[in-house]
Amino acid sequence: MPNKRSGGGLSPTQQAAKFLGVSVLAGAVMAGIAVPAFGALGLAAKGSVEGFDEIPTNLKRPPLSQRTTILDSKGGQIATVYSRDRTVVDLKSISPYMQKAIVAIEDSRFYEHGAVDLKGVLRALNKNAQSGGVSQGASTLTQQYVKNVFVEEAGDDATLVAQATQQTLGRKVRELKFAIQVEEELGKKKILENYLNITFFGQQAYGVEAAAQRYFSKSAKDLKVEEAALLAGIVQSPSRYDPVNDEEEATKRRNTVLQRMADVGDISRAEADKARKKPLGLKISKPKNGCITAVKGAGFFCDYVREVFLNDPVFGKTQKARAKIWNQGGLTIRTTLDPQSQESAQASIKKHVYKSDDVATATTIVEPGTGKILAMGQSRPYGFGKNETQMNLSVDSNMGGGAGYQPGSTFKPIVAAAAIEGGKPANQVYSSPYKMDYPSPVSACDGKSWNEKGVPVENENETEVGPYDMQDATAKSVNTYYIQLISDIGICPVTDMAGKMGVERADGKKLNQAPSIALGTQEMSPLTMASAYATFAARGTYCSPIAIESIRQTVGGQKKSLPVPKSTCSRAMSENTADTINTLLKGVVEDGTGSEAGLDSRASAGKTGTTDERYAAWFVGYTPNMAGAVWVGDPAHKRKMTNITIGGVPYEKVFGGRVPGPIWRDMMAGALEGKEAPQFNLVNIPRGDTGKDDGRGDEDDNGDEDGNNGDNGGNGGGNGDGNNGGNGGNGNPQFPNPTISIPEEWTINGNDNGGGNGNGGNFP
Repeated sequence: MPNKRSGGGLSPTQQAAKFLGVSVLAGAVMAGIAVPAFGALGLAAKGSVEGFDEIPTNLKRPPLSQRTTILDSKGGQIATVYSRDRTVVDLKSISPYMQKAIVAIEDSRFYEHGAVDLKGVLRALNKNAQSGGVSQGASTLTQQYVKNVFVEEAGDDATLVAQATQQTLGRKVRELKFAIQVEEELGKKKILENYLNITFFGQQAYGVEAAAQRYFSKSAKDLKVEEAALLAGIVQSPSRYDPVNDEEEATKRRNTVLQRMADVGDISRAEADKARKKPLGLKISKPKNGCITAVKGAGFFCDYVREVFLNDPVFGKTQKARAKIWNQGGLTIRTTLDPQSQESAQASIKKHVYKSDDVATATTIVEPGTGKILAMGQSRPYGFGKNETQMNLSVDSNMGGGAGYQPGSTFKPIVAAAAIEGGKPANQVYSSPYKMDYPSPVSACDGKSWNEKGVPVENENETEVGPYDMQDATAKSVNTYYIQLISDIGICPVTDMAGKMGVERADGKKLNQAPSIALGTQEMSPLTMASAYATFAARGTYCSPIAIESIRQTVGGQKKSLPVPKSTCSRAMSENTADTINTLLKGVVEDGTGSEAGLDSRASAGKTGTTDERYAAWFVGYTPNMAGAVWVGDPAHKRKMTNITIGGVPYEKVFGGRVPGPIWRDMMAGALEGKEAPQFNLVNIPRGDTGKDDGRGDEDDNGDEDGNNGDNGGNGGGNGDGNNGGNGGNGNPQFPNPTISIPEEWTINGNDNGGGNGNGGNFP
């Protein structure tokens, strides 16, 4: 064995031997309690280790990361999430066999020596000197605990983890000094408790409680001697002694631990012999981590809760700070999710839409007046497999969702609310022809105007010819009526009202200033629409959606409450305006396009919507105490809903009242079962003078929704047919896909840049 390294100077082993020899001679190491400054001994040479006295004396012990439990509003568990699966327990909650087993195999002289086992160090040095390498370690349980603290502090940073575990003299000396501090501060019992809670036992289990649950599906306090011996044996090499993947090797290791326990007198020879003959007796519990484990189809809601935590400043000033708290875990999050509503939503989804269908559905229920999200589900389960997805189809893109979906005619009540709030009578009559050009110009915000001529829009059927008043136009979802209405009141009151109701585009962009907004041309999420309609149910008060009611965090054995986001409620419209809209939309479910969504046992209101070429269909509705939105369509926006089978039922054409309507009806019926059935505050709306019979007539098989006209209301101005928006005023050709979102460059103040609304429009 060479006396010196290639770079000159003593080898690390020789340095340590010299250090220990001098320390022993000087009487400085007394059972590992004191170590001299040794910079003068050459240990800092060549950068191998910093001066001993310069090492900080305070070991920062970060709180151990633990699992986070997400609960519903009744306290039922939805899911557990964690960066490290760990449940911290005190020593009295750990089997005495486990305590003895880990000491026997890892550090049998633990209760006899100080932070450093001098005998063990000298023995290891001798062995390593003979072998010319590092064939034997001499770390005490205290030193191992310190190393695990370094690893825990490193978290998921691979570089920091490597630094915390590197085999260098510098790390060992730092470890040694901190071990001395820990021994003085904590004492043996607390060190053992901390060690058993921090160490890794393989199979994603950190700490003995998680390990006992993983391998034996029981608590650490109930471990038998042979089970404790198995777990204690894993610690040295979790991969090598993994009982799940190598039972033979794990059995040998367990028996070694049992023999060692007998050797040191923890158990008798007879007990050891009896235990060695027993099988491993594994009862594996698979790791259960993340929203994929959520019950009752609440995986997407679980994911939404995580997004709220990571994005809301109430949990930390920066995303990094918020992520640190989330990864630290130890949180018990009670959410707003109502188990009855969630179960009903999933049951209705399962009944009406299969996960293997060409299209999907997403539903959301919120509580009017509080903003609480009561249910959130979709037909394609949360996961990674076929017909599964991790995209939350109910929310905006910044919260884990997509770009949203055009809401179609479900936007029309917002236009009506803006008009009534601005002084328009609820019996306002417009000529509402079957087909017409958008009136031009139309006033927009900031004194600007939308100015396009020759942009056509039409109703669903040629039989839909006015004049109509607001009641009939809303029940039948007459496009030309609502285009005349927004042209009359202007675009700005509509976008202002939308803002007050929390209505925003799912992609985060501002609402376009174009009259086609009246026909629901701008993409939104089900959560947005449900929350907006809850404003009507709450008689004009909008409350921002919330998902979290309370959070308790356990840190270092101490429990504390964390602040949580609160719903912001504000008046969006007068009670009279809301009551008027409720009266109008009650008619939609009684004898309008939403008749298949009506609830027999309680007051309900709502609106249907079907978009351009039937890429999406909606029903958004509410009772006085619950509001819900249902969207059905292809998230990829490729499959038109014509000649399609959904939930085992063939449809020639899908529209809002035919598929989303029944989903909403069944979902809400179950969610509301057993709950109060309050009534709306209805108002008397005189019929407008249309010169027609009051009767609205029945919707035939094709109904108001029979047609292929565009929900976009067209994507360009100028000429166009009944299926696509017209070409731009600058003569651009028609868009190949008529469902492209309205461009930002809508013509303002007469600039002819090819914008426009087209003749498509939304349908019920």
